[in-house]
Amino acid sequence: MLSLSVTALAMLGLGFASKPLYDAFCRVTGFGGTTRVAENISTETLERQIKVRFDANVAGDFGWTFKPDDVAMTVKLGQNALAYYTARNDTDTAIVGTASYNVTPIKAAPYFSKIECFCFTEQRLEPGEQVSMPVLFFVDPEMNNDGRLDEVKTITLSYTFHRVENPSADANTTIQRQAQKKKLEAIELKANTPQTIKTKTPITDVVPVTDATGRKDKQDTQGRG
Repeated sequence: MLSLSVTALAMLGLGFASKPLYDAFCRVTGFGGTTRVAENISTETLERQIKVRFDANVAGDFGWTFKPDDVAMTVKLGQNALAYYTARNDTDTAIVGTASYNVTPIKAAPYFSKIECFCFTEQRLEPGEQVSMPVLFFVDPEMNNDGRLDEVKTITLSYTFHRVENPSADANTTIQRQAQKKKLEAIELKANTPQTIKTKTPITDVVPVTDATGRKDKQDTQGRG
């Protein structure tokens, strides 16, 4: 009976742990269309170009309009690029949402690296509020060495916003989003200077910063990009 009880408790614990372990595995390997989370910006670019398409969805009908500012952009392998999505709360009440994402084709996901974005962080939009949400990314130059991807010309990054029924007290507001936007625009500007692109040494001063409220960006601390 003791052995059976221990086994049952172990299986129960494994059940609770399986979801975060699976999520971590996906972030590391790109399995299931999950992108990698890069710790540093890319410092090497190749001439090969890839078209990146941006897709936006809202799960259910909770009163948000969500769309990419640009349907697509063409980037070089290794180029640090900044894309923007726009979300608007069309209702007369504050709503908190959170976004999940995936990349297609799935086999390209391990080479699509997000430096930072708005995913997996609760976003609070006030009635009628419209916000700009950036994502900083690059397509790893190592993709050029993978013969399976020679025919891949287009990669699609897709986000889906879900309503948060029981939001936390620290959901991102306008102040946090503005601080993150400024931070990412500064990183992109520095990343794409000729001096930065030539070096192959990872930049060590691109670290999580605190926003205007003094709170460290949750995405950095959770490693979710």
